[in-house]
Amino acid sequence: MTSADVIGQDKRPPVDPEEELPGGFAGLRARAWLNLRTGNLGPAPIIVGLVITVAIFGLTATNFFTATNFANLITESAGTAMLAYGVVFVLLLGEIDLSIGYLAGIGALIVAELQLPGSSWQMNGILAMLIAVIVCALIGGFQGSIVAYVGVPSFVVTLGGFLIWQGVILNKLEQRGTIIIQDRWINYTDSYFFSHWIGWVIAAIVTALYPISVLYRAITARGTHIAQVNPVIFAVRAGGLAIVAFGIVGISNHAKVITTSLGLPLAGVILVVFLILLTFLARWTTFGRHVYAVGGNAEAARRAGINVPRIRVLVFMISGATAGIGGIIFAAQVNSVALTFPPGNLLLNAIASAVIGGVSLFGGRGEVRGALLGAVLIGTLQNGLNTLNVSNGWIYIITGLVLLFAVTLDTFAVRLQKRSGR
Repeated sequence: MTSADVIGQDKRPPVDPEEELPGGFAGLRARAWLNLRTGNLGPAPIIVGLVITVAIFGLTATNFFTATNFANLITESAGTAMLAYGVVFVLLLGEIDLSIGYLAGIGALIVAELQLPGSSWQMNGILAMLIAVIVCALIGGFQGSIVAYVGVPSFVVTLGGFLIWQGVILNKLEQRGTIIIQDRWINYTDSYFFSHWIGWVIAAIVTALYPISVLYRAITARGTHIAQVNPVIFAVRAGGLAIVAFGIVGISNHAKVITTSLGLPLAGVILVVFLILLTFLARWTTFGRHVYAVGGNAEAARRAGINVPRIRVLVFMISGATAGIGGIIFAAQVNSVALTFPPGNLLLNAIASAVIGGVSLFGGRGEVRGALLGAVLIGTLQNGLNTLNVSNGWIYIITGLVLLFAVTLDTFAVRLQKRSGR
């Protein structure tokens, strides 16, 4: 072989390992092994951890494996998951938002004030919630503008926001005391349960979304490698989604409070709707691709023509909006806003949910679904430990250990990806 041949071979483009994977079950195994070798673990660790957690509490905690506790778990995790959705986008940029806990409190305070009976500004709860979310988004955008255009680190900016919005809430509620939320539309975000047959319809719609998304990808990316789908992987994912969707509805339909039959909680549907919308935003839009690009390498993204400051501002607006929605759900759980709002562990749980769900602290890697899985795991841990009458101190310790393990796993995954060049 001549030196010219060697040079010619060196100039050939590298082959993507995934393009050489066989089809069928062999391809499924090969893909799993490739992902393990390269640190592309996806949601697998969190799913395994969730299964183990449920199994442990199911065997040790009384009344853990009940339909009523399952419905309670959904509503208890909803607020945290909504905040974690926004955290995902912030972390994808390699930034942090420490203000979301008290931004959630601002959202709750606004709806509580706007629905106040007898006041000159009293309005319908739906309009009040819309205004609250818009205000929280604008606050997030303001903080993001300082980060993007002034260059102040997000840690400092949002830490300042943490203190400022905490002060606003304290000043308002120290004068007014507890504000009771009486509007039914606001309280429905936590307390409304769908009838059994509507729950089955919702499960069918959610189940159909995955095949529709695959069809959409096949049409928009036809003729490319992206449009190719392994039929075994498709069947496994579609079947798994159907089992989860119909299983959740089936369990929820058996939930009862005394003699009153419940059903699928509205809070759970809200979570799924925003999961779908934000996943579409992150994976199927130009904005989403730009978020991943900026998180991977901001300077390279800037040179590619991406408006990096605008992306940062929009991401912090998303974080503010989801914080506002989460705050409304938390306020609906207790039908009021008081000095103790928001819960002291809200910020910790929201960030931990995203990180435990596989969103990298180094930016550029992670998915919205990971935040939901992380919030469910944290909610399950806290629910099970409370059922076992474990003290709050130990709940914090165990949650912190799980977070530490998740970050350590993420660090090893990043190292594996660098070694494999992926």
